[in-house]
Amino acid sequence: MMDKDKKKITYTFKLNTRNIVKIGMLSAVAFLLMLIQFPIPTLFPFFLELDISELPALLGGFTLGPIAGSIIVLLKNLLLLAVRGSKTSYVGELSNFIVGAAFVVPASILYINNKSKRGAIYSLIAGILGMTIVACISNYYLIIPLFSKTLGFESVMEMAARSNKAIVDMKTYILYAVVPFNILKSMVVSIFTLLIYKRLSPLLRS
Repeated sequence: MMDKDKKKITYTFKLNTRNIVKIGMLSAVAFLLMLIQFPIPTLFPFFLELDISELPALLGGFTLGPIAGSIIVLLKNLLLLAVRGSKTSYVGELSNFIVGAAFVVPASILYINNKSKRGAIYSLIAGILGMTIVACISNYYLIIPLFSKTLGFESVMEMAARSNKAIVDMKTYILYAVVPFNILKSMVVSIFTLLIYKRLSPLLRS
């Protein structure tokens, strides 16, 4: 009975000063990592920039639960907006929050229910799938339409086609840009998580 109660407390996120401080610190690190972005122009459109800022959110999610992980994803974007502003009329930050939460939440939920190395691997695979699927859906129905209102749909596709001539419309953009980019990004973050989580978990749980 005690094990179930402990799992429930972790899962629902206990709001106290210690956890608020942890979230704040992890959000600050995520924000700093978000500033270190770089494009991969030979593979993806230049506006799809790779970073590992979901790493602190994932560490927080594994330790404090999916709600905490989602808060970290949100706060890193708000910090970026406060410090640098938006280069994309807030669309890029919205997209980052959506796909980041889609990665962190399922991975955190599964890991909390199976805290083992195998559980971590399965959890990260679920996060990779969640991030990729949600990225496809959100880009198709929300993100690209919002970008198109500012730049025009043809301009967005033209920018995407500069890195990959196979991109000619929304479906090919999703297939050749969104899917591989999000798989690559989430896999990189997952590898870093597997390498450092066990070393940092005592500090995060203290």
